[in-house]
Amino acid sequence: MVTRKEVAQLAGVSEATVSRVFNGIGPMKEDTRQRVLAAANALNYHPNAIAQSFARRRSGNLGVVLPYVPKVHLFSTYYFSEVLSGIGSAVREKGYDLLLIFREQNDSGDYNDIFRSQKVDGCVILGATDTPRDRRQLKQLEEAGHPFCLVNQHFAGERFNEVDADHAGGSYQAVKHLLKKGYTRIAFLNGSPEFSNSADRKRGYTQAMSEVGIDPQRLQQLYYEGNYSRTSGQRAAAAMHRQLSEIDAVFAANDRMAIGLMQGLRELGFIAGRDLAIVGYDDSDAARVTDPPLTTVAVPFYEMGRLAAEHLLNQIIDDAEPGGFRIKLDTQLVIRDSCRTAG
Repeated sequence: MVTRKEVAQLAGVSEATVSRVFNGIGPMKEDTRQRVLAAANALNYHPNAIAQSFARRRSGNLGVVLPYVPKVHLFSTYYFSEVLSGIGSAVREKGYDLLLIFREQNDSGDYNDIFRSQKVDGCVILGATDTPRDRRQLKQLEEAGHPFCLVNQHFAGERFNEVDADHAGGSYQAVKHLLKKGYTRIAFLNGSPEFSNSADRKRGYTQAMSEVGIDPQRLQQLYYEGNYSRTSGQRAAAAMHRQLSEIDAVFAANDRMAIGLMQGLRELGFIAGRDLAIVGYDDSDAARVTDPPLTTVAVPFYEMGRLAAEHLLNQIIDDAEPGGFRIKLDTQLVIRDSCRTAG
């Protein structure tokens, strides 16, 4: 049986281009289209059933909605770069193109606007928040029958397509590791409560601390909040400095805050791994090269992006009803040198 790859090689184009020609997706130069058709005719190639089932009048684009944050280099952050790489891999395999859509927090439009322009066949949404406004707009998107998937965010009581990680379990593992090493005065530097993963991490932290009898009121005194940026970690260092006699370890909800915290504390004369233990979350590239290397929780962001795009495109290709999948991936504790033995 002749394959799409053989047609692509004879026509001198990519397999994705062959897919677009036979599925009528996206703009295409006429000479390219004719070369593909001529190659297919010469090889007696016929598209398979899946390719034939593609609905016409599609854009051939999968949208990725990203939060627009002024003065923030979004693509330099480990989370976004990994998720986007995973999405890009799946999109390429399916013969689609990727369209990035930046959305400001106070944007007067809604998610439906993305589909009204007919530029995308579906979208993966990054950075959604559990606010009444976002929840309402996502419900409207669902009611309109537009295919979409949330990554790293879930909404209790809803049936949205979601790909997430076990953040409660990951946080629990991290805090249990500190407790087993003898730390009991463990502060928690969390992100914004508008993100479900912040609530999940807090739940894991609280469970681990409660199991060893730490009073809930004491947990409130050990709680700090940032915004997942390195700068907010540095700010937290100044706040914690006033309480360091009551803190022997810190669990930070992502590596960027953990690294900012380490830098801020170093400026105040306190060294992670010597004066107190610090654990981050994400297992970013930076965690491996900090001084000392950062103990952290590895999250499969690349795989999350890949699965989100793959399942969503399958849903689009098969004309399936939206709201058909919810995936949660495991996390893993990665132990390095930022945690010394207590005592």
